Amino acid sequence: MKLIDHTRESLVAYTTAQCAHIVPDGREDAFRKTVDAHLDEALERLHRCINACAPWRPDQFNVLQSSQHCIYLYYLSNTIWKRSGDTAAATRLFLMNKAFNGIDLFYEIAMPEVFYIGHSVGIVLAKATYGNYLVLYQGTTVGRHKDQIPVIGDRVILYPGTSVAGRAVVEDDCVISQGVRVINKHVPRGSMVFAGETPGGLTFRPRPDDLLSEYFRL
Repeated sequence: MKLIDHTRESLVAYTTAQCAHIVPDGREDAFRKTVDAHLDEALERLHRCINACAPWRPDQFNVLQSSQHCIYLYYLSNTIWKRSGDTAAATRLFLMNKAFNGIDLFYEIAMPEVFYIGHSVGIVLAKATYGNYLVLYQGTTVGRHKDQIPVIGDRVILYPGTSVAGRAVVEDDCVISQGVRVINKHVPRGSMVFAGETPGGLTFRPRPDDLLSEYFRL
């Protein structure tokens, strides 16, 4: 994958400098070594994601493209945590993502192999089951309640200001329309969801067949 305006070495340095700006604790050397050790795997994961997302040029990573930067920081933090158990470096990357991109996406959360972020500001993602080919927009919230964890299927689009929480189940090929709250509800496969006439109620319509092609190369 081509790194726009960067080499591998300069990307390590760039990421380290960003970390030092957000968490100025004088531990840049240790952080740099950890990033260097796990960068290649994180970039492989990012490469698969970028190549699957239709709005982005295949085989190119631009760290100044904010959504790509957001996903890069998540993959790097998650890879570091899974491979080494280094929570210090992973936490720094998590905090960087909050500061730079306005997203709350903890490194322990198991995001899918492919997901697309339209705008990251205000996204809050709790531990849940996330299906592949997920689309997220600003202000999206996925929240658990005690031991009640949402389940989101494959090829789901969450438009701005949506919430999926509690024991909600959103099956494959669904679209949650802007501002709709799916709390402890079941959304059947292939549905486009709108707010119902009663408080907390939902209305279901068939999802347009060609909607996902706007986001992914399937």
